[in-house]
Amino acid sequence: MTILSNVLRINNIINPIIRSDNILILARRSFGSHGVFDYDLAVIGGGSGGLACAKEAVNQGARVVVLDYVTPSPQGTKWGLGGTCVNVGCIPKKLMHQAALLGESIHEAVSYGWQVPSLDSVKIDWSALTQSVQNHIKSVNWVTRVDLRDKKIEYVNGLGEFKDAHTVVATLKNGSKKELTAKNIVIAVGGRPHYPDIPGAVEHCISSDDIFSLSHPPGKTLVVGAGYIGLECAGFLNSLGFPATVLIRSVPLRGFDQQMANIVTNEMEEKGIKLHHKCVPLSVEKLESGQLKARWSNTETKEEFEDVFDTVLIATGRYALTKQLNLPAAGINTLSGSGKIVATTEQTNVPHIYAVGDVLEGRPELTPVAIHAGRLLAKRIFAGATQQMDYDNVATTVFTPLEYGCVGLSEETATQRHGADKIEVYHAYYKPTEFFIPQRNIRNCYLKAVALRDAPQRILGLHFVGPAAGEVIQGFAAAIKCNITMEQLMNTVGIHPTVAEEFTRLNITKRSGKDPNPASCCS
Repeated sequence: MTILSNVLRINNIINPIIRSDNILILARRSFGSHGVFDYDLAVIGGGSGGLACAKEAVNQGARVVVLDYVTPSPQGTKWGLGGTCVNVGCIPKKLMHQAALLGESIHEAVSYGWQVPSLDSVKIDWSALTQSVQNHIKSVNWVTRVDLRDKKIEYVNGLGEFKDAHTVVATLKNGSKKELTAKNIVIAVGGRPHYPDIPGAVEHCISSDDIFSLSHPPGKTLVVGAGYIGLECAGFLNSLGFPATVLIRSVPLRGFDQQMANIVTNEMEEKGIKLHHKCVPLSVEKLESGQLKARWSNTETKEEFEDVFDTVLIATGRYALTKQLNLPAAGINTLSGSGKIVATTEQTNVPHIYAVGDVLEGRPELTPVAIHAGRLLAKRIFAGATQQMDYDNVATTVFTPLEYGCVGLSEETATQRHGADKIEVYHAYYKPTEFFIPQRNIRNCYLKAVALRDAPQRILGLHFVGPAAGEVIQGFAAAIKCNITMEQLMNTVGIHPTVAEEFTRLNITKRSGKDPNPASCCS
């Protein structure tokens, strides 16, 4: 036993040795220059990025703990393990979007010969919808807990903060404290919705934290903010039968290609959503009826407006949850003005402390980005890998009523970087086959490829507005990673009839001035 102990002390301290069925089971603790640590890795935050990092670290033989705690929203909403995406983000959003599309399909089915008893009686049961969505979310929460247990990842349901560079203190539900140490620490706390500093915002308004589990139908809704969260919520609410109004402070979908953003909002207006441009909220007041009187002003004309709504949903951006971490105690001083962590390679100014996901400055706030970055980080820490996360050319989709998918540079960014004379933009309107019989609006079905002008015309960005945009753009994202050119795209044979094939049919440039509308379907 002494010989075995001496050998193991080279890399580990045995704590303890347990004999079971004649097999020695060794519970190991990390050993470093600062002494013995409870864990090889502590992950603060149980969202997509943190969990992916934790699981990969365990695959590499590390002993890992994950801390996660959800502070209730101002309206009291809270949820389980899994982070924003699973609980109040991508997953419930996509389910609500699908519910909206199904409702529209029922009306279109009549044109295809389906006998629907009464279209006037077709309406959404909000309680049934939210219950189904929440049941799915809870099942994912449970599977996530089981997965951590099976992988021997310790889970601490507590709010973590730094005591020093290697020590984290978790405040548990009952107020008690749990202190733990780790050789490496990953910050993956994500962010929460930002509320504007106006009377009534926090008291009376909801956010994306609340809408997917709202206990009552939202009714007539005012959405404050026109980023992708605001437009997606306004889109599915309106399609579900709840009138929606959107206040747009500057431009819709800031950071996205603005031509495409305007096409998206044109489609939304044609579906009956009211958009108020250059407008900011002033106050929200609760009336005796229980409804909310909202006031706002136009920043250009200074004119003020007001209206009464059943729900006011705030979607004015998100802030990183860094203040609660006591970062100075760990020596972390690389914070941006917005409170996000500046870490080019996910490594902070403290070498053994890292960050992944939405908490990082200047990185796409997307679940797959956090997951991929988390896995690569764990491999670098524990397996000696060297591959860094590539944050360029990340595809994404905005799930508005007519979806918008894109990958690569916007036309504006490409022009700014390379100059208008060195950019060629191929574009086209198209007619989805399934739109013809129900006579759906096709005016906003549009796509474009932004490429370098010189041969072989490497493609810098692809943009698509239309049905199933996410499914369409995902495959082309791999092509963009492989530096696809317009010559290669034009020589690709499309699958007919699909909307994705429209990319292979692109041949008209903006510079030519020719009509980008299709002349026929099959020639």
